[in-house]
Amino acid sequence: MPVELRKRPPPKEPAAPPPAAKRGSSSTVKKLAVKAKAVVTGKTPTEDTEPTAAPAEPEQPATTETAAPIVPETVPAVPETAPARANGSAKGSGKLTVGQSIDLDGFGGTVQTHDGTSVTVKELLDRSGAGIVLFTYPKASTPGCTTQACLFRDNYAPITGASLAVYGLSTDSPKANTTFVTKQQLPFPLLCDPDATLTSAIGMKKPGPGKSTARGVVIIDKQGVLRLSEQAGPAKTVEVVLHYIKTEGFTETGGPAAVAAPPADDPLATEAAAKLADPDTKMDEVPLVRTPSRAEQEAAQTAAEVGESAARLDHTPQP
Repeated sequence: MPVELRKRPPPKEPAAPPPAAKRGSSSTVKKLAVKAKAVVTGKTPTEDTEPTAAPAEPEQPATTETAAPIVPETVPAVPETAPARANGSAKGSGKLTVGQSIDLDGFGGTVQTHDGTSVTVKELLDRSGAGIVLFTYPKASTPGCTTQACLFRDNYAPITGASLAVYGLSTDSPKANTTFVTKQQLPFPLLCDPDATLTSAIGMKKPGPGKSTARGVVIIDKQGVLRLSEQAGPAKTVEVVLHYIKTEGFTETGGPAAVAAPPADDPLATEAAAKLADPDTKMDEVPLVRTPSRAEQEAAQTAAEVGESAARLDHTPQP
């Protein structure tokens, strides 16, 4: 039986995609909006109630040109300013350096002397001959601070002989500093800086949120130039001032006096002298405790033995 060959039907061409819907004209949109409003309100639409449709945005023709780059607006450069001079406002302006000229207007704010007089650094310099010495201490009437103040007291003549005025500076109250002056017979005023404004301005405030004072000394000359700044122990703060006076060569006494040595037979003073090399800046210093001498210890031991012998004799039965 013969096989009938059938031709395979040609493949169907894919259906052309439907044309893209054209954007409705403004009139079509307008009519639809009117009908929708009529359905909602139940009223016959009129020309007066037909909303005005916003005109369609025209399509931007395609272009092959490259758009020009947008040039940003030029911001004028801020001119550089010269570094500010040191000022002593409560905000501070950074650490002072030796040789720096200080703007004395408002420097360190206003502080009080121990007797309640308000003063500024500018006023202290105006009253001085060649400048001022400010030695700082953590707490009045503590051992290290007492040693430091007494050393400045004992060397007051050579320092003032060089036309330098001496002042102590701390955050203590006027009452505490008045007691300190009276007890140690200090010949110079003590400045009370409870807010640490002047202490901070001269760079002698300890880092941190508190108002602790570092032990040190600064010298500011008559022109407001910082000549010396040193943080050190009690004896060192005096030595650097005497050395400054000697090297500057403007003493009237022929040279600085040596640091006064305590009497050798005074145990309390000897113990204080042993602490001079220690840069003691602790705030919790306690009064010195007197150490008995060897002779006193032997006498105490002998008295104790005699007392024990007498006690035994009292308890011995009599014949």
